[in-house]
Amino acid sequence: METMKEFKDAFSYGERTNLNFKFIAHMSEEEAADFIEKSFDLMNDLLNGQHPEALQQHIIYGQKKVYSKPGKYSYETGPFHPLGKKVHEASIGLCTSSGHFLKGDDPRPLGVDKMDQEEAINRIGEFLKEKPQLSAIPKTAGIDDLKVRHGGYDISGAEIDGNITFPMERLKELENEKLIRKLSDDLYSFVGACSQGALKKVLKTHWIDKIKAQRIEGMILVPV
Repeated sequence: METMKEFKDAFSYGERTNLNFKFIAHMSEEEAADFIEKSFDLMNDLLNGQHPEALQQHIIYGQKKVYSKPGKYSYETGPFHPLGKKVHEASIGLCTSSGHFLKGDDPRPLGVDKMDQEEAINRIGEFLKEKPQLSAIPKTAGIDDLKVRHGGYDISGAEIDGNITFPMERLKELENEKLIRKLSDDLYSFVGACSQGALKKVLKTHWIDKIKAQRIEGMILVPV
């Protein structure tokens, strides 16, 4: 028989891995028990046709409660550098850590050909030690031309609508409405579950020069 600790921890890269619920592993045993008990109560309500949105809100509340706690790292708020001009006068780019890439593109975001999502999840410990690979996605591509692979979050929503984590079409709309002067010709994505030391190195030695070559003045960053 498993202990409560073993049970809750199994949701995060364990035998019960569920990336939508991996936050349960970061709860105390008492918090996890209360959360799961409440979830079953709300499931009963849902089956009886009552409060259909309550279960969703309960899950969101649980995620916020865990992820709003102080983490190991601290970051400055606000832009890293002032834009210096109005957005509608600027060339804007996009870079996400969502793991999107162009269908048929090479290299794959995790450097492995034809990897499915299950393998990405199972090998997360390995990929956390690897150098990230930057995928360049032309803005002429459609959202249906993209694939996504990432072992650190549940990609099901992003597979339904890639704009959830890679808002390419929303930015095209802003460009068409003249709310940004120009969307960069290439947009970028990589898998954020990687070696953070290697990420800093390739960012300084390769990625920044590639981005500067597009004369991007402001970059929208979407962490996942």
